[in-house]
Amino acid sequence: MQNDRSAAAKGTLFVFLSAVFFSIGGLFMKLIPWNGLAINSARNVFSVLVLAAFFRIRRHKLVINRTVLIGALAIVGTNILYSLANKLTTAGNTIILQFTAPIWVMVFSSLLLKKKPGRLDLIAAAFVFAGVICFFIDSLSSGHLAGDLLALLSGIFYAGVFMMNAREDSDSLSSVLIGMVLNVLTGLPFLIREQPFSAGMDVWGPVLILGIFQLGLAYVFLTEGLAITPPVTASLISGIEPVLNPLLVAVFYGEMLTPLSLVGAAIVFLSVIGYNLIRLKQAEAGT
Repeated sequence: MQNDRSAAAKGTLFVFLSAVFFSIGGLFMKLIPWNGLAINSARNVFSVLVLAAFFRIRRHKLVINRTVLIGALAIVGTNILYSLANKLTTAGNTIILQFTAPIWVMVFSSLLLKKKPGRLDLIAAAFVFAGVICFFIDSLSSGHLAGDLLALLSGIFYAGVFMMNAREDSDSLSSVLIGMVLNVLTGLPFLIREQPFSAGMDVWGPVLILGIFQLGLAYVFLTEGLAITPPVTASLISGIEPVLNPLLVAVFYGEMLTPLSLVGAAIVFLSVIGYNLIRLKQAEAGT
């Protein structure tokens, strides 16, 4: 019994740390005066090293198949679009619009897998899209439309990550590692253009933090935590990221969400969290 409690506490801590590490992305990307593609390439150089070390420690074999490669491409799309969006709109808009991913999973499951959406699915989708509309109404006047669109697309690609990982022949760690390598390569021309070797620690410091903590260790802790943490607990803890991300940017960078964006953020956040919790409870009850 004591061992079970210790494992649960350890798992909760790991999921919490992963959510905190993921949440620092918005702030540290704002601090780097580079193109989003250059930042994404540079941070993935270090995240690849962290994840490769984890593979070696765990003796995890790299899996390469169609599902893993599609999952890797979904990760590439998610990370590139997030990085670009973060430079064109607020960090809060970026993370909340990416947070719509579970709803896109439902939409794609209905369209591609012919899974008829239930009443809960339709209600959650309606609320989420209402929140998204708040963002886009606001972006028309604030000039953030392009960034908001890219952030929403990032959420769509993120949905692809979840869908690929749910397949029997998937291997999430392999998809992440391959995706990280592809991120380095796709952004490398933009990174070279930024003359990275002449940059000081005021630039490379945030890059190192992003690569080692916000991507590398975040994925390691998430993988370890999900293996020993109940789904409901993990879902609740992961909800820290879209709250903490814009909060850190507001406190340390001075970037604030507009009133209408705050309304949209609250609608999307509460709808997704509520949807996940109800679905998890239904699954546990066998309904």
